[in-house]
Amino acid sequence: MNMTSHAPRFGLFIVGDEILSGKREDKHFVKVISLLAARGLRLSWAQYLPDERDTITHALRRTLDSDEVVFSCGGIGSTPDDHTRQAAAAALGVPLVLHPQAEQLITQRCIDMAAEGRGSADMTTRENRQRLQMGAFPQGAMIIPNPFNRIPGFGIRRHWFMPGFPVMAWPMIEWVLDTHYAACFNLAPQAERSMLVFETAESLIVPLMEAVEAKFSAVKAFSLPSVGDGRDGRPARRHIELGVKGPVELVDGAFAIIEEGVRALAVESQRI
Repeated sequence: MNMTSHAPRFGLFIVGDEILSGKREDKHFVKVISLLAARGLRLSWAQYLPDERDTITHALRRTLDSDEVVFSCGGIGSTPDDHTRQAAAAALGVPLVLHPQAEQLITQRCIDMAAEGRGSADMTTRENRQRLQMGAFPQGAMIIPNPFNRIPGFGIRRHWFMPGFPVMAWPMIEWVLDTHYAACFNLAPQAERSMLVFETAESLIVPLMEAVEAKFSAVKAFSLPSVGDGRDGRPARRHIELGVKGPVELVDGAFAIIEEGVRALAVESQRI
């Protein structure tokens, strides 16, 4: 699936009122960046969404019409405040149907729990029928194996839906990447180089950034100013991290323009 000559754009939805209210701290954003980077890929965008069906549906309609690969963490349970499965079906214009393999996996989970003295193996009980709802996915979906408790996630049209629990979501994302996008790994190796420029106004470095991007269209120049409070682990002096990022074969040439321009400004700098 998605075997292309270039890496696709990757996006991330993080769903949950508990994140937006501050009850829980999001850990998915940084982890997904790391999982992608380990495979020579990068995250293009991320968005937090509330537990509101209409809002999730609207967001999914927009991305389902694109060629992007999108991960969504959260909201695929079966309680009234979980809306992601229903929103995905609405965005696609298809019904929710109990996936046969998901039904088998959830049934086996119930049997295992009963053997441990936690609940019943009878799938006609109200509790187990409710559990089966977690296997109702948009028609045409495939499952994503969940190594933690067997309750699967699902994928459809380059969109991949996982629970909000990191212990489940992260190995599921890795499985998706390694199973469906291995052909995209390290297709376009990226690099980054930067330096610290001290006690300098950003307006003075703008021409350097523009010169880099004019000569190297595939390279992005960036500036990260700091007030010098030391909180970022950098020197406790006002400074700018000035650098470039882009294809490995272009970064050195682009950075040379930055270094030459900083020398011409006769300001203090430090490579990092």
